[in-house]
Amino acid sequence: MRRVFWFALLAVPLLADGISRDEFKDRRAKLQKSLDGVMVLFGHEEGDDLHTGFFQETNFLYLTGWREPGAVMILTKTEDFLLLPPRNLRGENYTGRTLGPDDADAPLKTGFNKVLPRYALQSTFTRLLETSRRIYMLATETNAAKIKQLAPFHEVTGAEQPIARLRMIKSQAEIDLITKATDATVDAHLVAWKSMKAGLYEYQIAAAMTNVYFQHGCERSSYAPIVGSGPNSTVLHYSVNKRRMDSGEVVVMDVGSECSDYATDVTRTVPVSGKFTPRQREIYEIVLGAQKAAIDAIKPGMRISTGPGRGEGESLQRIAMDYINAHGKDLHGQPLGKYFIHGLGHHVGLDVHDPSETGSTLRAGMVITIEPGIYIPEENIGVRIEDTILVTETGYKILSGALPREADEVEKLVGK
Repeated sequence: MRRVFWFALLAVPLLADGISRDEFKDRRAKLQKSLDGVMVLFGHEEGDDLHTGFFQETNFLYLTGWREPGAVMILTKTEDFLLLPPRNLRGENYTGRTLGPDDADAPLKTGFNKVLPRYALQSTFTRLLETSRRIYMLATETNAAKIKQLAPFHEVTGAEQPIARLRMIKSQAEIDLITKATDATVDAHLVAWKSMKAGLYEYQIAAAMTNVYFQHGCERSSYAPIVGSGPNSTVLHYSVNKRRMDSGEVVVMDVGSECSDYATDVTRTVPVSGKFTPRQREIYEIVLGAQKAAIDAIKPGMRISTGPGRGEGESLQRIAMDYINAHGKDLHGQPLGKYFIHGLGHHVGLDVHDPSETGSTLRAGMVITIEPGIYIPEENIGVRIEDTILVTETGYKILSGALPREADEVEKLVGK
Protein backbone atom coordinates (compact mmCIF):
# COMPACT_ATOMS: atom_id res chain seq x y z
CA MET A 1 0.00 0.00 0.00
CA ARG A 2 2.86 2.35 0.80
CA ARG A 3 4.39 1.83 -2.64
CA VAL A 4 1.09 2.34 -4.40
CA PHE A 5 0.80 5.77 -2.76
CA TRP A 6 4.34 6.67 -3.85
CA PHE A 7 3.39 5.67 -7.40
CA ALA A 8 0.86 8.51 -7.44
CA LEU A 9 3.70 11.03 -7.15
CA LEU A 10 5.55 9.88 -10.25
CA ALA A 11 4.06 12.62 -12.40
CA VAL A 12 6.08 15.12 -10.35
CA PRO A 13 9.31 16.14 -12.17
CA LEU A 14 12.52 14.70 -10.78
CA LEU A 15 13.92 18.15 -10.11
CA ALA A 16 12.03 20.71 -8.05
CA ASP A 17 9.44 22.74 -9.94
CA GLY A 18 10.26 26.25 -11.09
CA ILE A 19 13.98 26.17 -10.27
CA SER A 20 16.47 25.64 -13.08
CA ARG A 21 19.39 23.21 -12.99
CA ASP A 22 21.70 26.20 -13.33
CA GLU A 23 20.30 27.73 -10.15
CA PHE A 24 20.94 24.54 -8.19
CA LYS A 25 24.48 24.44 -9.58
CA ASP A 26 24.96 28.08 -8.59
CA ARG A 27 23.81 27.35 -5.04
CA ARG A 28 26.33 24.54 -4.71
CA ALA A 29 29.08 26.70 -6.18
CA LYS A 30 28.39 29.46 -3.63
CA LEU A 31 28.43 26.97 -0.79
CA GLN A 32 31.66 25.39 -2.03
CA LYS A 33 33.48 28.71 -1.60
CA SER A 34 32.85 28.58 2.17
CA LEU A 35 33.87 24.96 2.70
CA ASP A 36 37.08 23.79 4.31
CA GLY A 37 36.38 20.10 4.17
CA VAL A 38 33.84 17.55 2.99
CA MET A 39 30.08 18.05 3.28
CA VAL A 40 27.90 14.95 3.30
CA LEU A 41 24.12 15.32 3.08
CA PHE A 42 21.72 12.40 3.00
CA GLY A 43 18.38 12.77 1.30
CA HIS A 44 15.34 11.20 2.91
CA GLU A 45 14.77 7.50 2.51
CA GLU A 46 11.43 6.22 1.27
CA GLY A 47 9.33 6.20 4.43
CA ASP A 48 6.77 3.80 5.84
CA ASP A 49 4.24 6.50 6.76
CA LEU A 50 0.98 5.77 4.96
CA HIS A 51 -0.36 9.25 5.74
CA THR A 52 1.98 11.17 3.45
CA GLY A 53 3.87 10.67 0.24
CA PHE A 54 7.61 11.15 -0.11
CA PHE A 55 8.98 14.62 0.63
CA GLN A 56 12.68 15.40 0.37
CA GLU A 57 14.80 16.80 3.21
CA THR A 58 14.76 20.53 2.54
CA ASN A 59 18.49 21.30 2.83
CA PHE A 60 19.17 18.44 0.42
CA LEU A 61 16.40 19.65 -1.88
CA TYR A 62 17.71 23.22 -1.81
CA LEU A 63 21.16 22.17 -3.04
CA THR A 64 20.23 19.34 -5.41
CA GLY A 65 16.60 19.76 -6.46
CA TRP A 66 16.48 15.95 -6.34
CA ARG A 67 13.09 14.44 -5.45
CA GLU A 68 13.78 10.69 -5.39
CA PRO A 69 14.55 8.87 -2.12
CA GLY A 70 17.83 7.35 -1.00
CA ALA A 71 20.30 9.81 -2.58
CA VAL A 72 23.46 11.26 -1.02
CA MET A 73 25.36 14.44 -1.91
CA ILE A 74 29.07 14.96 -1.28
CA LEU A 75 30.51 18.44 -1.69
CA THR A 76 34.03 19.82 -1.39
CA LYS A 77 35.53 23.10 -2.42
CA THR A 78 36.23 21.77 -5.91
CA GLU A 79 34.03 18.70 -6.44
CA ASP A 80 30.40 17.65 -6.10
CA PHE A 81 28.87 14.21 -6.35
CA LEU A 82 25.36 12.80 -6.31
CA LEU A 83 25.16 9.15 -5.28
CA LEU A 84 22.02 7.24 -6.20
CA PRO A 85 20.71 3.86 -5.06
CA PRO A 86 20.60 1.13 -7.72
CA ARG A 87 17.41 0.55 -9.62
CA ASN A 88 15.05 -2.04 -8.17
CA LEU A 89 13.38 -3.58 -11.20
CA ARG A 90 10.79 -5.44 -9.17
CA GLY A 91 10.07 -2.40 -7.06
CA GLU A 92 9.54 -0.31 -10.18
CA ASN A 93 6.33 -2.25 -10.76
CA TYR A 94 5.04 -0.16 -7.84
CA THR A 95 7.02 3.05 -8.18
CA GLY A 96 7.50 3.32 -11.92
CA ARG A 97 10.85 3.89 -13.59
CA THR A 98 13.49 5.38 -11.32
CA LEU A 99 16.84 6.85 -12.30
CA GLY A 100 19.84 4.65 -11.65
CA PRO A 101 23.46 5.76 -11.23
CA ASP A 102 24.45 3.85 -14.37
CA ASP A 103 21.88 5.49 -16.63
CA ALA A 104 23.61 7.42 -19.40
CA ASP A 105 21.37 10.44 -18.91
CA ALA A 106 21.87 10.60 -15.11
CA PRO A 107 24.15 13.68 -15.27
CA LEU A 108 21.67 15.51 -17.49
CA LYS A 109 18.64 14.68 -15.35
CA THR A 110 20.33 15.40 -12.02
CA GLY A 111 22.45 18.40 -13.01
CA PHE A 112 25.53 16.76 -11.47
CA ASN A 113 28.58 16.01 -13.59
CA LYS A 114 29.52 13.13 -11.29
CA VAL A 115 26.76 10.63 -10.54
CA LEU A 116 27.89 7.52 -8.66
CA PRO A 117 26.22 4.45 -7.16
CA ARG A 118 25.43 4.83 -3.50
CA TYR A 119 27.68 1.88 -2.60
CA ALA A 120 30.63 4.08 -3.66
CA LEU A 121 29.94 6.43 -0.74
CA GLN A 122 32.59 5.01 1.58
CA SER A 123 35.40 4.87 -0.97
CA THR A 124 34.62 8.33 -2.37
CA PHE A 125 34.31 9.90 1.07
CA THR A 126 37.53 8.26 2.32
CA ARG A 127 39.46 9.55 -0.69
CA LEU A 128 38.24 13.10 -0.19
CA LEU A 129 39.14 13.03 3.52
CA GLU A 130 42.83 12.82 2.65
CA THR A 131 42.88 16.49 1.64
CA SER A 132 40.18 17.80 3.99
CA ARG A 133 40.32 19.29 7.47
CA ARG A 134 36.75 18.77 8.59
CA ILE A 135 33.41 17.15 7.88
CA TYR A 136 30.16 19.06 7.49
CA MET A 137 26.94 17.29 8.45
CA LEU A 138 23.45 18.15 9.63
CA ALA A 139 22.96 17.75 13.38
CA THR A 140 19.85 15.65 12.72
CA GLU A 141 21.67 13.26 10.38
CA THR A 142 20.80 9.68 11.29
CA ASN A 143 23.97 8.41 9.59
CA ALA A 144 26.27 10.72 11.58
CA ALA A 145 27.75 7.95 13.72
CA LYS A 146 28.68 5.89 10.65
CA ILE A 147 30.33 8.88 8.98
CA LYS A 148 32.30 9.77 12.11
CA GLN A 149 33.61 6.21 12.30
CA LEU A 150 35.22 6.70 8.91
CA ALA A 151 37.00 9.86 10.09
CA PRO A 152 37.56 9.69 13.87
CA PHE A 153 40.32 12.35 13.80
CA HIS A 154 38.51 14.95 11.68
CA GLU A 155 36.67 17.93 13.11
CA VAL A 156 32.88 17.73 12.66
CA THR A 157 31.06 20.97 11.83
CA GLY A 158 27.35 21.59 11.46
CA ALA A 159 26.16 22.10 7.89
CA GLU A 160 23.10 24.08 8.96
CA GLN A 161 24.55 27.58 9.18
CA PRO A 162 26.50 27.64 5.88
CA ILE A 163 23.37 26.46 4.08
CA ALA A 164 21.09 28.82 6.03
CA ARG A 165 23.14 31.82 4.89
CA LEU A 166 22.22 30.93 1.32
CA ARG A 167 18.61 29.96 2.01
CA MET A 168 17.84 33.27 3.72
CA ILE A 169 18.13 35.22 0.45
CA LYS A 170 15.53 34.11 -2.07
CA SER A 171 16.06 34.15 -5.82
CA GLN A 172 13.38 35.52 -8.11
CA ALA A 173 12.35 31.95 -8.92
CA GLU A 174 11.88 31.21 -5.22
CA ILE A 175 9.93 34.43 -4.69
CA ASP A 176 7.65 33.45 -7.56
CA LEU A 177 6.96 30.06 -5.96
CA ILE A 178 6.29 31.57 -2.52
CA THR A 179 3.95 34.03 -4.23
CA LYS A 180 2.17 31.10 -5.90
CA ALA A 181 1.64 29.43 -2.52
CA THR A 182 0.55 32.72 -0.97
CA ASP A 183 -2.00 33.45 -3.69
CA ALA A 184 -3.52 29.99 -3.25
CA THR A 185 -3.67 30.56 0.50
CA VAL A 186 -5.36 33.94 0.13
CA ASP A 187 -8.03 32.28 -1.99
CA ALA A 188 -8.47 29.64 0.71
CA HIS A 189 -8.99 32.26 3.42
CA LEU A 190 -11.55 34.12 1.34
CA VAL A 191 -13.54 30.93 0.75
CA ALA A 192 -13.49 30.26 4.50
CA TRP A 193 -14.77 33.75 5.28
CA LYS A 194 -17.68 33.44 2.88
CA SER A 195 -18.72 30.05 4.26
CA MET A 196 -18.34 31.10 7.92
CA LYS A 197 -21.42 30.89 10.14
CA ALA A 198 -22.35 29.88 13.66
CA GLY A 199 -22.96 26.17 14.11
CA LEU A 200 -20.21 25.00 11.79
CA TYR A 201 -17.31 23.04 13.20
CA GLU A 202 -13.72 24.20 13.01
CA TYR A 203 -12.79 21.18 10.89
CA GLN A 204 -15.35 22.18 8.28
CA ILE A 205 -13.60 25.52 7.82
CA ALA A 206 -10.19 23.81 7.74
CA ALA A 207 -11.45 21.38 5.10
CA ALA A 208 -12.86 24.19 2.96
CA MET A 209 -9.49 25.95 3.06
CA THR A 210 -7.27 22.99 2.28
CA ASN A 211 -9.58 21.96 -0.55
CA VAL A 212 -8.97 25.32 -2.24
CA TYR A 213 -5.21 25.11 -2.35
CA PHE A 214 -5.20 21.44 -3.25
CA GLN A 215 -7.33 22.43 -6.24
CA HIS A 216 -4.58 24.96 -7.06
CA GLY A 217 -2.17 22.03 -7.35
CA CYS A 218 -0.42 22.48 -4.00
CA GLU A 219 1.09 19.33 -2.50
CA ARG A 220 0.24 19.80 1.16
CA SER A 221 -0.32 22.25 3.98
CA SER A 222 2.75 24.15 5.19
CA TYR A 223 1.78 23.08 8.72
CA ALA A 224 -1.24 21.55 10.42
CA PRO A 225 -4.14 23.98 9.84
CA ILE A 226 -5.06 26.01 12.91
CA VAL A 227 -8.75 26.96 13.17
CA GLY A 228 -9.44 28.04 16.75
CA SER A 229 -12.73 29.56 17.83
CA GLY A 230 -13.79 31.05 21.16
CA PRO A 231 -11.50 29.72 23.91
CA ASN A 232 -9.40 27.92 21.29
CA SER A 233 -8.48 31.28 19.73
CA THR A 234 -6.19 31.85 22.72
CA VAL A 235 -4.19 28.64 22.11
CA LEU A 236 -1.26 29.47 19.84
CA HIS A 237 -0.84 26.19 17.95
CA TYR A 238 -4.26 24.67 18.46
CA SER A 239 -4.87 22.23 15.61
CA VAL A 240 -7.47 19.78 16.92
CA ASN A 241 -10.15 21.72 15.01
CA LYS A 242 -13.06 19.81 16.60
CA ARG A 243 -15.12 22.53 18.32
CA ARG A 244 -18.41 23.95 17.11
CA MET A 245 -18.15 27.67 16.44
CA ASP A 246 -20.79 29.83 18.10
CA SER A 247 -22.20 33.29 17.42
CA GLY A 248 -20.39 36.12 19.16
CA GLU A 249 -16.98 34.44 19.02
CA VAL A 250 -13.87 35.14 17.00
CA VAL A 251 -11.98 32.42 15.12
CA VAL A 252 -8.25 32.47 14.43
CA MET A 253 -7.40 30.84 11.09
CA ASP A 254 -3.66 30.23 10.73
CA VAL A 255 -3.58 28.18 7.53
CA GLY A 256 -1.00 28.10 4.72
CA SER A 257 -0.23 25.96 1.70
CA GLU A 258 2.93 24.45 0.28
CA CYS A 259 3.07 24.63 -3.51
CA SER A 260 5.97 23.37 -5.62
CA ASP A 261 7.90 22.74 -2.38
CA TYR A 262 7.64 26.36 -1.15
CA ALA A 263 5.59 27.42 1.86
CA THR A 264 3.65 30.45 3.00
CA ASP A 265 2.12 31.51 6.31
CA VAL A 266 -1.03 33.62 6.63
CA THR A 267 -3.32 34.23 9.62
CA ARG A 268 -6.53 36.15 9.97
CA THR A 269 -9.00 36.51 12.85
CA VAL A 270 -12.65 36.97 11.93
CA PRO A 271 -15.99 37.13 13.79
CA VAL A 272 -17.99 33.92 13.45
CA SER A 273 -21.27 35.83 13.14
CA GLY A 274 -19.81 38.43 10.77
CA LYS A 275 -19.67 41.25 13.30
CA PHE A 276 -17.03 41.98 15.94
CA THR A 277 -18.25 42.88 19.42
CA PRO A 278 -16.91 46.25 20.63
CA ARG A 279 -14.27 44.53 22.80
CA GLN A 280 -13.23 42.14 20.02
CA ARG A 281 -12.88 45.05 17.63
CA GLU A 282 -10.80 46.96 20.18
CA ILE A 283 -8.34 44.08 20.55
CA TYR A 284 -8.34 43.48 16.79
CA GLU A 285 -7.50 47.11 16.04
CA ILE A 286 -4.63 47.04 18.52
CA VAL A 287 -3.12 43.92 16.93
CA LEU A 288 -3.58 45.40 13.47
CA GLY A 289 -1.97 48.66 14.57
CA ALA A 290 1.01 46.77 15.98
CA GLN A 291 1.37 44.82 12.76
CA LYS A 292 1.21 47.97 10.63
CA ALA A 293 3.81 49.69 12.82
CA ALA A 294 6.19 46.75 12.52
CA ILE A 295 5.65 46.31 8.77
CA ASP A 296 6.22 50.00 8.12
CA ALA A 297 9.64 49.66 9.79
CA ILE A 298 10.80 46.80 7.58
CA LYS A 299 13.95 47.65 5.65
CA PRO A 300 17.41 46.22 5.08
CA GLY A 301 19.47 46.46 8.25
CA MET A 302 16.54 46.10 10.66
CA ARG A 303 16.21 43.06 12.93
CA ILE A 304 13.09 41.02 13.51
CA SER A 305 13.99 40.78 17.20
CA THR A 306 16.89 41.84 19.37
CA GLY A 307 17.30 38.43 20.98
CA PRO A 308 19.57 37.17 23.77
CA GLY A 309 22.90 38.92 24.05
CA ARG A 310 22.02 41.74 21.66
CA GLY A 311 20.59 44.19 24.15
CA GLU A 312 17.25 45.97 24.00
CA GLY A 313 17.81 47.98 20.84
CA GLU A 314 15.24 48.74 18.18
CA SER A 315 13.69 45.77 16.40
CA LEU A 316 10.40 44.96 14.75
CA GLN A 317 9.45 42.90 17.80
CA ARG A 318 10.08 45.87 20.08
CA ILE A 319 8.07 48.20 17.86
CA ALA A 320 5.07 45.85 17.95
CA MET A 321 5.33 45.26 21.69
CA ASP A 322 5.58 48.97 22.46
CA TYR A 323 2.50 49.64 20.36
CA ILE A 324 0.48 46.96 22.15
CA ASN A 325 1.55 48.21 25.57
CA ALA A 326 0.59 51.77 24.64
CA HIS A 327 -2.92 50.87 23.48
CA GLY A 328 -5.67 49.30 25.54
CA LYS A 329 -5.86 47.54 28.90
CA ASP A 330 -7.01 44.18 30.22
CA LEU A 331 -9.96 43.81 32.60
CA HIS A 332 -7.66 44.69 35.49
CA GLY A 333 -6.34 47.89 33.96
CA GLN A 334 -2.97 46.40 33.01
CA PRO A 335 -1.19 46.90 29.65
CA LEU A 336 -1.79 44.23 27.05
CA GLY A 337 1.84 43.45 26.21
CA LYS A 338 1.90 40.44 28.53
CA TYR A 339 -0.70 38.81 26.26
CA PHE A 340 1.66 38.97 23.27
CA ILE A 341 3.47 35.77 24.13
CA HIS A 342 5.35 34.69 21.00
CA GLY A 343 7.89 35.96 18.50
CA LEU A 344 6.84 38.51 15.91
CA GLY A 345 7.94 36.59 12.85
CA HIS A 346 10.25 34.16 11.08
CA HIS A 347 11.74 33.40 7.69
CA VAL A 348 9.70 31.49 5.09
CA GLY A 349 10.88 29.34 2.19
CA LEU A 350 11.13 25.60 1.60
CA ASP A 351 10.14 25.33 5.27
CA VAL A 352 7.44 27.48 6.79
CA HIS A 353 9.97 28.23 9.54
CA ASP A 354 12.89 28.54 7.18
CA PRO A 355 16.40 28.48 8.67
CA SER A 356 18.14 31.76 9.42
CA GLU A 357 21.47 32.85 10.83
CA THR A 358 21.40 33.87 14.47
CA GLY A 359 21.72 37.64 14.91
CA SER A 360 21.27 38.47 11.25
CA THR A 361 19.73 41.68 10.01
CA LEU A 362 17.20 41.91 7.22
CA ARG A 363 18.43 42.04 3.63
CA ALA A 364 16.69 42.44 0.32
CA GLY A 365 15.42 39.10 -0.95
CA MET A 366 14.46 37.73 2.45
CA VAL A 367 10.89 36.55 2.96
CA ILE A 368 9.54 36.84 6.49
CA THR A 369 6.29 36.89 8.42
CA ILE A 370 4.97 39.59 10.73
CA GLU A 371 2.42 38.12 13.15
CA PRO A 372 1.62 40.02 16.35
CA GLY A 373 -1.11 38.61 18.55
CA ILE A 374 -3.00 39.19 21.78
CA TYR A 375 -4.45 36.20 23.63
CA ILE A 376 -6.65 36.80 26.70
CA PRO A 377 -8.01 33.48 28.05
CA GLU A 378 -10.03 35.32 30.70
CA GLU A 379 -12.09 36.91 27.92
CA ASN A 380 -12.00 34.02 25.41
CA ILE A 381 -10.48 36.43 22.91
CA GLY A 382 -7.46 35.61 20.81
CA VAL A 383 -6.42 37.73 17.83
CA ARG A 384 -3.50 37.11 15.47
CA ILE A 385 -2.89 38.79 12.13
CA GLU A 386 -0.05 37.43 9.99
CA ASP A 387 1.27 38.23 6.53
CA THR A 388 4.10 36.86 4.40
CA ILE A 389 6.36 39.73 3.34
CA LEU A 390 9.26 40.20 0.92
CA VAL A 391 12.07 42.51 2.04
CA THR A 392 13.07 44.80 -0.83
CA GLU A 393 15.97 47.19 -1.39
CA THR A 394 13.86 50.12 -0.18
CA GLY A 395 11.41 48.46 2.20
CA TYR A 396 8.93 45.65 1.70
CA LYS A 397 6.17 44.06 -0.34
CA ILE A 398 3.27 42.26 1.38
CA LEU A 399 2.88 39.09 -0.67
CA SER A 400 -0.43 38.27 1.05
CA GLY A 401 -1.67 41.84 0.76
CA ALA A 402 -4.69 40.83 -1.33
CA LEU A 403 -6.32 39.43 1.83
CA PRO A 404 -8.08 42.29 3.67
CA ARG A 405 -6.99 43.24 7.19
CA GLU A 406 -9.19 46.22 8.09
CA ALA A 407 -12.02 45.23 10.46
CA ASP A 408 -14.71 46.83 8.30
CA GLU A 409 -13.49 45.00 5.19
CA VAL A 410 -13.39 41.70 7.07
CA GLU A 411 -16.96 42.14 8.31
CA LYS A 412 -18.20 42.85 4.78
CA LEU A 413 -16.88 39.49 3.53
CA VAL A 414 -17.60 37.09 6.43
CA GLY A 415 -20.68 35.00 5.78
CA LYS A 416 -21.39 36.72 2.47
